Amino acid sequence: MGKTTVAAALADIAARHGRRTLVCEMDAKGALSQAFDVGTFEFEPTTVAPNLSAMTMNTEDALREYLRLFVKIPLLGRIGPLAKTFDFVADAAPGVKEILAVGKLCYEVRERNYDIVIVDAEASGHVVSQIGAPRVIRDLVQVGLVRDQTQWMLDILDDSARTGVAVVTTPEEMPVTETIDLLARLTDETGVHPAAVIANRVLPALFNRREQAIADRLDEALPVLVDAIGPAAPIVLEAARLTEAKRSTGAEHLDRLREALDAGAEGPIGADLSGLPIITVPELFARSSGPRVVTLVADTLDDELDPDDMHPTDGRG
Repeated sequence: MGKTTVAAALADIAARHGRRTLVCEMDAKGALSQAFDVGTFEFEPTTVAPNLSAMTMNTEDALREYLRLFVKIPLLGRIGPLAKTFDFVADAAPGVKEILAVGKLCYEVRERNYDIVIVDAEASGHVVSQIGAPRVIRDLVQVGLVRDQTQWMLDILDDSARTGVAVVTTPEEMPVTETIDLLARLTDETGVHPAAVIANRVLPALFNRREQAIADRLDEALPVLVDAIGPAAPIVLEAARLTEAKRSTGAEHLDRLREALDAGAEGPIGADLSGLPIITVPELFARSSGPRVVTLVADTLDDELDPDDMHPTDGRG
């Protein structure tokens, strides 16, 4: 659904406006580095452009940093044996691996190393468990260092002035249904606040209402069109109709999403999100990916977003 491109575009916008920006890829598949057309990202942030750094999450490196910063254990080289033990524990205890990843990003926010941290999160089926990991651990551990660590993370995650989730979707039946389900889970299982829905690849209207009425009657003039522009006229006309039908269907799906947001506690989301904006990114009709597409999406989003919302002193996550 283009979530990596959108994350890269948001990071590009923030950097354009002078915000020290970190963008992090959580699933380490390499899509973020492809978006910027640079080499593979590592756990250590790489400078991509002025004010813009990028990294990819790595559990072993996150564990190493946690032990160094909070347990005060100096570590040199790889921590293979300890990492294997950690993997064994993490497989048995829910939320352990996730909290390292979330904790790394919350730490960057807390220490104000960047003005804004943008996360290219995992797919909707995994993101709730990642975001909810500190809450899970806090509920499991009642006292001690671990609980203290989770509490400051929750203070950041649950603060709508510092943290928000932008859900990326497309104007199609299944993605919109998944978006509604994700918003329901976010509001029910975590304290993180949805900040926006970004609808990607939205087809523009080909005609206004008056032009559409004329287009609907072009079959009557088809022989004249063939004589004027050639035998391809019927194909062009059918392509225009198919495109308009797809656009109209997509608009209906986005209307369904809007209705779900406005339905309140009794609706499918179970919460009143009537003020949540749906920001649209038009279909770019571009075959390529990479920096060119990121720039085009950033240009569109920059017109929709208020850069003053990306406060340079907030340490926003």
